[in-house]
Amino acid sequence: MRCRRPGCGRAGHTGDEIENPPAWLTTIVARVSLSMLRARAARPETLTPPDEPIEPIAPVVPLRTPEEEAVLAESVGLAMLVVLETLSPDERLAFVLHDMFDLPFDQIAQVLGKSSDTSRQLASRARRKVRGQDLDAPDVEGDRRVVQAYLDAIKAGDLPTLVALLHPDVELTADAQAMSNGRPNHLVGVAKVSMGALYSADRAAVSEVALIDGRPGLVMAPGGQLAILLTFVIVEGQITRIDVVADPERLAAATIAV
Repeated sequence: MRCRRPGCGRAGHTGDEIENPPAWLTTIVARVSLSMLRARAARPETLTPPDEPIEPIAPVVPLRTPEEEAVLAESVGLAMLVVLETLSPDERLAFVLHDMFDLPFDQIAQVLGKSSDTSRQLASRARRKVRGQDLDAPDVEGDRRVVQAYLDAIKAGDLPTLVALLHPDVELTADAQAMSNGRPNHLVGVAKVSMGALYSADRAAVSEVALIDGRPGLVMAPGGQLAILLTFVIVEGQITRIDVVADPERLAAATIAV
């Protein structure tokens, strides 16, 4: 493979030959990606000022077809995409290149323009954010199974299973931004909450279990872009409370891990 670009004598090139085409291509793509991430980070989106009315939004606006969303969720994981969005550009590149593509830190350091030790620290810091800090908290695994069963029941339209997961006096609250009519909603009782959950079956296709502030919950993320969070209170294997959150400030304040 011939290299005709200026500077081909550097970074793995001998004369006009590329010694390792896959490594060269990986480095080029990673550097372009890093430049795009840093440029985007330098132009943060501006939130709506608190004194201005917030237009109500539909609960979920799919960015892809259901089939494409399913492929995306299967290949990467919606929760993983949401968490990656919380990382700095350097953290994201270090983590993805090392943990997902198994690149050595010496090569990652060349992409980032940093030392190998710094690259290692960036990947480690990103890994802690991705995995969360409260995995040993009591009943996390049991609660995760309940939340997964809740999501599976909604996807399958399985009302009996859904009812069994809910406490008879379960409550559901949804903030105004989560509702298409722009008004907060409050449901009480297993009948209303279960039927309300089934009515939102379209959301299930873009939902995935994640740790939200250290506890199992659901992220709704069409195309990997966080739109809604569901947090749960679970007592003795039954859901007693569900909070549906779409307010941008509350979404930004939540700590999400895979």
